[in-house]
Amino acid sequence: MQIKELQDIASQVRRDIVRMVHGCKSGHPGGSLGCTDILTALYFQQMKISNRRGKGSYLSFKMEGRDEDLFFLSNGHISPLFYSVLARRGYFGVEELATFRKINSRLQGHPTTHEGLPGIRVASGSLGQGLSVAIGAALGKRLDGDDRTVYVLMGDGEQQEGQIWEAAQFAPHHKVDNLVAIIDLNYQQIDGPTEKVMANRDLKAKYKAFGWNVMEIKEGNSMEACVAGLRKARRLTGKGQPVMILLHTDMGAGVDFMMGTHKWHGSAPNDEQLAAALAQLPQTLGDY
Repeated sequence: MQIKELQDIASQVRRDIVRMVHGCKSGHPGGSLGCTDILTALYFQQMKISNRRGKGSYLSFKMEGRDEDLFFLSNGHISPLFYSVLARRGYFGVEELATFRKINSRLQGHPTTHEGLPGIRVASGSLGQGLSVAIGAALGKRLDGDDRTVYVLMGDGEQQEGQIWEAAQFAPHHKVDNLVAIIDLNYQQIDGPTEKVMANRDLKAKYKAFGWNVMEIKEGNSMEACVAGLRKARRLTGKGQPVMILLHTDMGAGVDFMMGTHKWHGSAPNDEQLAAALAQLPQTLGDY
């Protein structure tokens, strides 16, 4: 898929995000918008997933993901992004995005497995757990002789969780080299800038000290940079070390008044703000 095609998908995903959060008057648009480019690049370009079709011509989903790359969303509050990407990729109908955070919807505020939504392999939202889950899945693939890669996305505020650092120590020790972890570095969390809430300091030095192969994507809201960075990360797998991508993004990327502030971490736009946001995001694939 060409860069322009990926950019068009990302634009539509961003439209989905702001419309979903506006529709239920709750949710987390800021981080969702910031990570749109990397997740679009993963699902539509980088990851090997099954293209088999099942009921309703949607992609066939099997929980074990044999011979497929796997993705885990650790910072589950950016579920609007995840749901939009899954729907646009073909796991379920885009019209279901309209049910986001509604009673009895499969699209809950934080992803859950018991809802039976295709593409969801673990309940997430309790921050700090995703890296451990991804390591377990990567080890499972090793035991099964499955040479595919496991990806996990975390937030930078999430790095304040202690379980992260237990997992960070475990993966290099056990040479979990079929794992690519990504940290969204937007330097914002719900209570304010990460540097004020609890400074992460030098994450690159920390992960290197733990034994990770660390790389950076400096322009995390550039589709070209995301595609190139993910290709580089894949080349670094299988060399005895887990791979860490430090992804520099802007919270709220794509909507000028949402960018660079923690205020849009968990706030929904009103009618006027929605219209202003949509005016900046071209409709490319068609709204749900």
